[in-house]
Amino acid sequence: MRRVLTAATAGALLLLAGCSSAASTSTNAGSSSGSGATSSAGAAVATAPVTVRLGFLTNITHASALVALKEGYFTQDLGSAGTLKATAFATGTEETTALLAGQLDAAYVGPNPAIEAWQKSNGALIKIVSGAAQGGASLVVKKGITGAAQLKGESLATPSLGNTQDVALRSWLKSNGLTTSATGGGDVDIKPTTPNSAAVLEFESGQIAGGSEPAPYDIEMVQDGGKVLLTESGVTTVLVVTQSFLSAHPAVVADLIKAQVQANDYIKNNTAAAESAVNSELASYTGKPLKAALVAASFKEITFTDDPDETSLINDAQQAISLGLLDAVNLQGIFDLTPLNAALTAAGESAVQGP
Repeated sequence: MRRVLTAATAGALLLLAGCSSAASTSTNAGSSSGSGATSSAGAAVATAPVTVRLGFLTNITHASALVALKEGYFTQDLGSAGTLKATAFATGTEETTALLAGQLDAAYVGPNPAIEAWQKSNGALIKIVSGAAQGGASLVVKKGITGAAQLKGESLATPSLGNTQDVALRSWLKSNGLTTSATGGGDVDIKPTTPNSAAVLEFESGQIAGGSEPAPYDIEMVQDGGKVLLTESGVTTVLVVTQSFLSAHPAVVADLIKAQVQANDYIKNNTAAAESAVNSELASYTGKPLKAALVAASFKEITFTDDPDETSLINDAQQAISLGLLDAVNLQGIFDLTPLNAALTAAGESAVQGP
């Protein structure tokens, strides 16, 4: 559903000309490449390890980050150049706020929060340097609802206003002639609900008719008697870094991306072990592991890929603009995939191509 471009908003965006911009390769005395810097006199000067402040969500759509944390890929690849400070967030909207406040250097986020960070900073804050996951989110509704028309007068949950699932749901309802409002009301009342687990409880108790949620929460709603009315396609999770951090520490960013590629390779080649690793890492943040069957079902609806799917992301932006949730934005330059393609080539994998 997120791949259908609307003619009314196509003119609001400039399509990306080429796959990515050139990656910064410069280093300075403040950067940590693992080999030290060079002074004006030519002598090697040791540099202190960089602390990388990384954000992610406690969703299975962020399994790449969770695997890289649990299996030690970030620590291994950063080596002596950097240390990692990982912070879990409830929503991508909260991550965007942290990025804008200068509290994060890198983050796994959904496409719409990434676009919001780009738009609010006039293209100066972040670069998307890798994909992580596609799919893994669904609109789940109570039994008896078989189409959009039956949702009129009902309440549905999403993780937060303007996040990827929120925009996708509102856009789909609009395409079916149903109105929504950013402040509630309209034909269908959309209720941004945090944390996602609260939406599951509200669905179970009958307070809402359903919700557009990422895994594992959509799966939990199905297990509570819900029915999948709509399955999202397209990019779900990307890895972004701040432009200032990329400029100052290109080698450290390359290490982060290497760990991302390793994590997705591990998921692909050791799925059962990856599911266990994700569940264990999630439990360390949430305090309680999920049922193994719930994790396995979530993995089945997600494609873990390093490709950020530029076409899908552009479509996400167009939908948000058409809904009045995002001002017209020029996405030219939001991607820098040169470091990713270098990592993929080094791993013997195919480079990511533009739209």
